[in-house]
Amino acid sequence: MTTTTGTGEPTLTVDELAARAGVTVRTIRFYSTKGLLPPPVIGPRRVGHYGPEHLSRLALIEELQHHGMTLSAIERYLEQLPPDLSAHDLAIHRAVVASWSPDSAELATRAELERRAGGPLSDTDLDRLAAMSVLERAEDPDTFRVDPGLLALGVQLLGVPIAHETILAARTILMEHTRSAARELTRLFRDEVWSPYRERESDPEHVEAMKSLSAHMQPMVLQALVTAFQRSLKEELRAAFVDKER
Repeated sequence: MTTTTGTGEPTLTVDELAARAGVTVRTIRFYSTKGLLPPPVIGPRRVGHYGPEHLSRLALIEELQHHGMTLSAIERYLEQLPPDLSAHDLAIHRAVVASWSPDSAELATRAELERRAGGPLSDTDLDRLAAMSVLERAEDPDTFRVDPGLLALGVQLLGVPIAHETILAARTILMEHTRSAARELTRLFRDEVWSPYRERESDPEHVEAMKSLSAHMQPMVLQALVTAFQRSLKEELRAAFVDKER
């Protein structure tokens, strides 16, 4: 049975963590021995308990492996992250990594989806997850196309008291503005980088530099957008709510 910490946050046994993450217990212990996962909190009867940060970090590790990174590269990658990242921050980071892949959707039955979510999902929950682009309904009513990079974050947001209509409105705003940003960045890349490159195609060193830039451009831009958005959102929320309370 899942227990809670002193602050009320749920904790998981290694078996529960494996079920939620969709991996084996052996995999979790292997990652732990490599130092990729922090050690669990040891409770009564010497039973290890894992928190939401373990689940989010494990999901990030799996996503990085999905993109072909070796364990050594993943270790270096994780070492560069701030040590105090919350489960929510790690989930956002994994969503950014997952978006490097053009199509990361996976098919899952409702039972598999609930196992990954850690509990039952009502029809309303499924509608909210669909509104957040976490999943789409397949032809089989019991099967869903799930974005694994967004699933953990979407499940966390189910507990936030936001109306379904508000989620849809927020999605529309985000789609409009991100599409506009993508259009402007593409124009900038085309005019300032690609066009000069076409004029120097005969330069082997420049060709290799362009190939390297193209391979890293999308993740760099995505990380920059997420960072800029997080900072802007904090400033706007502070101006709208915190400062007005003073």
